[in-house]
Amino acid sequence: MKDSIKTILLLTGLILVSSCGKITTETKPIRKDVTETVFASGILVPEDQYNLTSLSDGYIKKLDIEEGDIVTENQLLAIVDNEQSIISAKSSVDLLTIAMANTNPNAPALKQAEINVELAKQKLIQDQKQADRYKKLYELNSVSKLEYENIVLNLNNSKTNLLSLQENYKLLKQQADQQLIIQKSQKEVDDVSENYNEIKAIVGGKVYELKKELGDYIRKGDVIAVIGNPEKLYALLSVDETNISKVKLQQEAIIQLNPELDKTYKGMVTEIYPAFDVQTQSFYCKIEFEDTLNFKISGTQLQGNIIIENKNNALVIPRNYLGYGNKVKLKGGDEITVETGFISNDWVEIVKGLDENTLIIADKIK
Repeated sequence: MKDSIKTILLLTGLILVSSCGKITTETKPIRKDVTETVFASGILVPEDQYNLTSLSDGYIKKLDIEEGDIVTENQLLAIVDNEQSIISAKSSVDLLTIAMANTNPNAPALKQAEINVELAKQKLIQDQKQADRYKKLYELNSVSKLEYENIVLNLNNSKTNLLSLQENYKLLKQQADQQLIIQKSQKEVDDVSENYNEIKAIVGGKVYELKKELGDYIRKGDVIAVIGNPEKLYALLSVDETNISKVKLQQEAIIQLNPELDKTYKGMVTEIYPAFDVQTQSFYCKIEFEDTLNFKISGTQLQGNIIIENKNNALVIPRNYLGYGNKVKLKGGDEITVETGFISNDWVEIVKGLDENTLIIADKIK
């Protein structure tokens, strides 16, 4: 019996606590000039930002930059110790010298081929004279037909041999010229590769981040530093995929930097990136500032509101009066579905279903 009484008292207490934990408020829709915005967070990014990357493998034996330094275009910032490219560059010079010598008419191979051609010409002259002499003798029946034909055969062989040696000379000359072209090209490539050891600034700017230190071993493509324009920064906003369709170029934006929450900056949407970030489930857009920034540190966290539309005399209700499925409670307990326009953090536009005289209610926890 005592247990039953305790249970009844406990349930009664819970009901009283539950009923005392809520209050019901009521209001009517009002007409108001409102602004529809899309909220997004983001960071400050320098204009013309790029990664300074290594073009070869090796150890950093010289590093002349620190974070915060201002660098100029083509300024030497680092040197990578890559002995392989230095050796290749030196070897290409030697090979080019040899290739140039081989194209000289007095080069051993060409000179020997030229001598062979001259000897073949002299032999052809001798064989031609011999053939002419035997022809007369054959006509006088002083030699046999077989002897004459053997002499003519020697003459033809001499002609063929001369042509072959002449073609061989041309081939050797052509091969020497081709090798010279190859070695010249290789030397140019090796000269460029040797310059890859020198890391220079592509565009002038500020060193915002240094990712490597003196003595580090790096591979081709590794990022050494991040450089960007120190005077011009923009806001990179991460816009939720459900709102990106509302964002258009040239829309105005109001930006707040986290270190300066008491100050706002005007900006404009100048670019909407087509790539979708799977991790954040958002798209990125670029906001260029119309006001001068007081705070210019890359990576600064910020938040922005992109102004989608300004509406005058819109019928709105407080956001907390709209329930799931666009349901609104009427005074008296009935619930209706309304048609909404834009929805902000504070207000909901009512397109259809309510008017200024409709009394609506909402439960509010104390």
